[in-house]
Amino acid sequence: MSCLGSVQVDERFAHISNRHPCFSGEANMNHGRVHLPVSPACNIQCRFCKRSFNKADAPDREDRPGVAGVILKPEEAVEQVRKALRICPEISVAGIAGPGDTLATPHALRTFALIHQEFPELINCLSTNGLLLERYAEDIINAGVRTVTVTVNAVDPLILDRICSQVILEGVRYRGTEGASLLIEAQKRGIRRIADLGALVKINIVLIPGVNGEHIAEIARTTAGLGAGLINIIPLIPQHEFAHHPAPDCEDLSQAREAAEAVLPVFRHCQHCRADACGIPGRGDLSALLYGTEPGGIPESIRGFEQTFSHG
Repeated sequence: MSCLGSVQVDERFAHISNRHPCFSGEANMNHGRVHLPVSPACNIQCRFCKRSFNKADAPDREDRPGVAGVILKPEEAVEQVRKALRICPEISVAGIAGPGDTLATPHALRTFALIHQEFPELINCLSTNGLLLERYAEDIINAGVRTVTVTVNAVDPLILDRICSQVILEGVRYRGTEGASLLIEAQKRGIRRIADLGALVKINIVLIPGVNGEHIAEIARTTAGLGAGLINIIPLIPQHEFAHHPAPDCEDLSQAREAAEAVLPVFRHCQHCRADACGIPGRGDLSALLYGTEPGGIPESIRGFEQTFSHG
């Protein structure tokens, strides 16, 4: 094992993790990432999820997952990577974490393929809810992706039903424990498959006190057994159906991290990044420079459409 910042990572992945600011505490202060908002739609509905669009230089700017100021086409994303590297040469990661789910539409895989061809030195990083991860696992690897983050908020359908209100697969809407079970089993198969194919897998867990706070260790044990290598605990941002639910306090977060860390290394530097974040996380966001003066905008078809959560 190799100790990188506060996280121990398997030696097989050290060459990736020590350059990835979302996988290593040390890299979080020295390496940058650019998030490319190319995925507008989602195939599940989380009860805490409130997607929003605002420009990176807007006075009411929100800095949290699920927020972007523009939706890019894959070809536009390549140009934005080129611009981002001029603004911040320390960028080592091109990531896609929304603002919808990366696998709900084909745009993310197309973007990664183009970036891998144009910038082979960059680490391609995909974040997803995992519903379609098994289906597209080979395509993900073929597009040059080597790090994958999967948001797993419960591995018990009764708990997940309290967090996720619906799952849409092949045009069919599933609710209740049926939908929760479908998502959990899909996540399990997907994590195992993408790990078997050689990707470094991080698990994001949104910590919701009183809902999944006592379930963290079980999520960690389950996902570790499937091949995951790292855990990230994300404090709930009270919004949408959880608008009046208390956010976890420092003690809640500490207990959750300790429970997970008994099973897997825990990343402790997550900063609730936007889906269009740019720069070195430990030194501030440069997305206003990257996107603030761009002429692009939000497609009319998705304006005001609040349904997704960025899984980065």
